[in-house]
Amino acid sequence: MAEETNHNQAGEVAPSTVDKQAPSVAEENAPSTDSPEATSIPTANAPDPTTANPETNPNAAKAKTAPPKREKPAGKAAGDADEKPAAAKAGAKKEKAPGVEDKPFVEFIQQDYLPALQKAIAKEGVQDLQLSFAKQKLPIVGYEKAEDCWQIAGSLQNGLRHFNLYFPEEDIQGKKAFSCNEGKKPSTLESFLIDERKITLDLLVYGIVQRLNGQKWLGRN
Repeated sequence: MAEETNHNQAGEVAPSTVDKQAPSVAEENAPSTDSPEATSIPTANAPDPTTANPETNPNAAKAKTAPPKREKPAGKAAGDADEKPAAAKAGAKKEKAPGVEDKPFVEFIQQDYLPALQKAIAKEGVQDLQLSFAKQKLPIVGYEKAEDCWQIAGSLQNGLRHFNLYFPEEDIQGKKAFSCNEGKKPSTLESFLIDERKITLDLLVYGIVQRLNGQKWLGRN
């Protein structure tokens, strides 16, 4: 019996030192999965280094912090911004000064129209023009019973030629009439500047000059 035991022991091959060392070496180089350990391999679930605590994550200290956005100060509404320039323009616009045509009727005729008409006809070569302004009967055949009317009477060529401008409404913007005669009373009353929407001093002067020029009463004819 002792011989058999010795024989078995003698026939067995003693394990080598490599096999004895293998488990310990494997454990050292391949750690157990039971205990988690951080590795250098990045994963999708890794936390953002910028949000990590710098005390536990050194990468958080290196990350740059984005500066906070500055909110623009609340401005005035677009309508308010446009109101000031519009108001400034309205205030800067000067009110139009009243024209001579806005004067009272008699004052306008005496102060402005008669001097302007005298000057304009003199430029046409007439040197003996006589002008008068009065409210009187119309010197036209058939109008003897008509009411008195404001009129400008003009004479030239030593009193041989006459013309009259009538204002039955005492308003330069109202109805107007014209008549002319040479050596005898006029028999025709003509409408004057009826197509003009607004009568001005210059237009009243121009109308008479053109009408007398049509009669060939001016110095150029």
